[in-house]
Amino acid sequence: MRVKKGDTVMVVSGNDKGKEGKVLKVFPEKNRIIVEKVNLIKRHTKASRDLPRGGIIEKEGPINASNVMLVCPTTGRPTRIGREILSDGSRARVSKKSGEMLND
Repeated sequence: MRVKKGDTVMVVSGNDKGKEGKVLKVFPEKNRIIVEKVNLIKRHTKASRDLPRGGIIEKEGPINASNVMLVCPTTGRPTRIGREILSDGSRARVSKKSGEMLND
């Protein structure tokens, strides 16, 4: 999975196509991610100590990681991600659009 928590991504397919947001959580075993303000679902909750009145709350639901593309920090447009091996042997993520290294 090439998307990490904290990355800014753009949704490229589905109901929320065109929306941008920050990755809040990543589920690599299911290939799904939760993106801020994307795929909002309504949850009916019972009254509890934390939420004394109960009610309907909106929260983000998971979407498939293949439906998003990382936003390039230099161009501000969605881009594919490549891997580059550095001189010290470690790997880094690279934007295919600008060739810029992405901060990990």
